[in-house]
Amino acid sequence: MMSTTSTDQAAEDAADTTPMFPDSELSFAQRARDLISRMTLSEKLSQLGSGTPAIERLGIPAVPWGSECIHGVGRAGRATVFPQALGLASTWDVELMTRVATAISDELRAKYHENERLGHAHHGPGLSCWSPNINLFRDPRWGRGQETYGEDPYLTACFGVAFIRAMQGDHPKYLKTACAVKHFAVHSGPDAIRHQFDIKVTDKDLWETYLPHFEAAIRQAKAAGVMGAYNRLNGEHCCASPTLLQKILRDKWGFEGFVVSDGGALHDLHDGHRLTHDAAESAALALRHGCDFCLGQEHRQLPEAVDRGLITEAEADRSLERLLVTRLRLGLLAAPESVPYASIPIEVVECAEHRALARRAAGDSIVLLKNAGGVLPLPKDTPSVTVVGPNASDVEALLGNYNGFSARMVTPLEGITAAASSSTRIWYVRGCDVTGDNRRMIPMALSYANRANVIVAVLGLSPIIEGEESDAPMADWIGDRHELDLPGVQEDLLKALVATGKPVVLVLTGCAPLAVNWAMEHCAAILHLGYSGEEGGNALADVLFGDVNPSARLPMTWPTSVRQLPPFHDYSMANRTYRYSTDQPLLPFGFGLSYTSFEYSELSLSHQSVGEDQDLGITVKVTNTGSTDGAEVVQLYIGHVNAPFPVPVRQLAGFRKVHLAAKESRLVEFTIRSEQLRLINMAGQSCFIAGALDISVGGSQPDAQSQRLMGRTGLQAQIALVGV
Repeated sequence: MMSTTSTDQAAEDAADTTPMFPDSELSFAQRARDLISRMTLSEKLSQLGSGTPAIERLGIPAVPWGSECIHGVGRAGRATVFPQALGLASTWDVELMTRVATAISDELRAKYHENERLGHAHHGPGLSCWSPNINLFRDPRWGRGQETYGEDPYLTACFGVAFIRAMQGDHPKYLKTACAVKHFAVHSGPDAIRHQFDIKVTDKDLWETYLPHFEAAIRQAKAAGVMGAYNRLNGEHCCASPTLLQKILRDKWGFEGFVVSDGGALHDLHDGHRLTHDAAESAALALRHGCDFCLGQEHRQLPEAVDRGLITEAEADRSLERLLVTRLRLGLLAAPESVPYASIPIEVVECAEHRALARRAAGDSIVLLKNAGGVLPLPKDTPSVTVVGPNASDVEALLGNYNGFSARMVTPLEGITAAASSSTRIWYVRGCDVTGDNRRMIPMALSYANRANVIVAVLGLSPIIEGEESDAPMADWIGDRHELDLPGVQEDLLKALVATGKPVVLVLTGCAPLAVNWAMEHCAAILHLGYSGEEGGNALADVLFGDVNPSARLPMTWPTSVRQLPPFHDYSMANRTYRYSTDQPLLPFGFGLSYTSFEYSELSLSHQSVGEDQDLGITVKVTNTGSTDGAEVVQLYIGHVNAPFPVPVRQLAGFRKVHLAAKESRLVEFTIRSEQLRLINMAGQSCFIAGALDISVGGSQPDAQSQRLMGRTGLQAQIALVGV
């Protein structure tokens, strides 16, 4: 039985003094410590996990801690559904990401306070959000890759920082929401073994690839929280890792916020990883090494852990202080009128402005992968269109995972029907299922296809076959995929449609890369729609009929097949992603077409050589040489020449999305910071190496495949890196 005599006496003694924790003039830490001094040990331990109860004698309400917000307020009823996270990354537009995250945080605040006013806030979404997911999409087979910002640490850092800053707000005292970035660290599948898997990575891969974006989230964006991963990393469970949670997170990066376990991850300590014998040991091990909050049930065994001497009251106090400071920073123990975000009205949820933003984000996330002969955009008065495919009228294919629910979800079929001329004849036939070998619908699809002037085939993936564990019940392998091909008989349907001789516009749903090698050779045009959110159908129609000029770029490399990939469970970065692979992919990272054309000129560098502590300024002129207004994603890549140890082939060092009217030119400026010129050696240490640096600026990578697909090249230069 837990001994609480001394603690209870201290709480009674404190009760005789004037409480300081309501005093808003004191620091949050002072107020938290005063509150802790008034709690019994039992009360303290009750606050360290899911289902945090009220402490009525102290006036402390029950609190719902978590919510999911990666592309809208998720799993909490009605909310604006924006494109899935990978789709947002496809926009390559950090300013747009900021607007989306601001809208999401407005809706979360509004829903929280409406529940509070109705008297059931503890049942609603919490203001600590388990978002963003900034794990790298290092392998396209991973079902949860849709939740991320792609395969590149720099792009991920830019989007993660923008999301966190907008979600947490800019008030000098109060947080709008408290972001817990996830999953720390080195987590990206396979989901089937995540509850017992020990990931082995070198120090070089850890610091060169897996940690930079987490460091940016902590140091630049000041994320309030961090969520640990399910897996072990080099032997230590990520939710109980002294290396990750103390040496790196707190000692090296100066993190002062709270750490939360992933859902049920502490159960894995004894049941999957077998690092402990029971739940009490698991809860104690995690708490002792810096995991402050248990998302699960293991914290209920903390009293037993105290009795067994597995943890001390001081260790519990340390974690509780971090959690209470977060609650105070959110204004959860303050009068609502003193917290600026508490007045956001419930009417903001799915308001007209947010729906318009969802449509804008969806349109800007659609990647034009092929447009042979300029078949797109289609005239709105096209005489007849046949829409085919299992995802053309399926709401699920708009949602992705960790989603909310909109009052109106616009499917591709609905969007096309609404946008086309009233004189246009539109036919629809499903054609086949998302998966499975049922070919019985193909003859009917061909019958309707033969009547049309153009065929729009909406094929690809769905949340039922890519996602997290059981959330994707028809996935190849516990949420993940074995192959990258179109599933089921979809490619057979596509080949039959192309054989009609009618132009086929292929629209691909799902976020993960698909090995559409045959389609790239034979379809007239291809668009990647992704999981486009509530306005996905309207956004698709905007692009199909030319109201929106596509400007998105791939945040992922699309391989030709799984044979270009290392084993899924191998976390070495060798031959992975555009930064390390020398294979020619089907579609490169950073690739995407437009309805207009762009030209680069006048590349100018601030220096022809730079030293260890110097920044490098770069200016380039970009011109829209076409007759259509459009947006260009200007991409800057660097690559070290003849380094004394293995380094990335090239890596993204800057990007800008530039909107240009037809024939308009603009100068675009970049600054490569001195720290970006440093390399990570084999020991995982940052170092400056004298030598040469290749620089390329353009609308894509400078590789041969990108230039062939884009039909143009960027500009290149080389400078000297000068040692002391």
